[in-house]
Amino acid sequence: MSSRTLKDPQDKTFDDFALGDVMVTRGRTVDVGDITLFSGLTGDHYPLHTDEEFGKASRFGTRIAHGPLTFSIAVGLVGMSGFYGNAIVALLEIRSLKASKPVVSGDTLRVHAEVVSLEPGSNPKYGTLHVNYSVRNQREEEVMNFLQIMLARRAAPEGGQRG
Repeated sequence: MSSRTLKDPQDKTFDDFALGDVMVTRGRTVDVGDITLFSGLTGDHYPLHTDEEFGKASRFGTRIAHGPLTFSIAVGLVGMSGFYGNAIVALLEIRSLKASKPVVSGDTLRVHAEVVSLEPGSNPKYGTLHVNYSVRNQREEEVMNFLQIMLARRAAPEGGQRG
């Protein structure tokens, strides 16, 4: 039996991605502690997130997670999946973020991340990776969608150095 050494993160570059590549992440259950901690971390103590009685009287019937918490969990799920390896140099932009359904304590979120555009650009060291994030709950209902645009390093040309 042969043994292998795997590196975390995996070595990847812009050139390792193809249009239509999809990563479906593992699930992550949101609980009331996540919502409370996020309120404390951000200072956003709006009662729809922090007051159960206020939430019960709302159209949602309970308190809900902050939209930015859902976004942060989605980014974390894809990040920890290894999908990007060590290819990403910088986050450039988030476009068209839409929260379409509330996330409540007990919901389990997954992300379907799909490469929708690859732009090699004029700099041979970097390319731009456009990935659509579809955040879904345990019923496969989309709760959030956004486009994340990142700068990714390119493979070194033959005989060249990576930078």
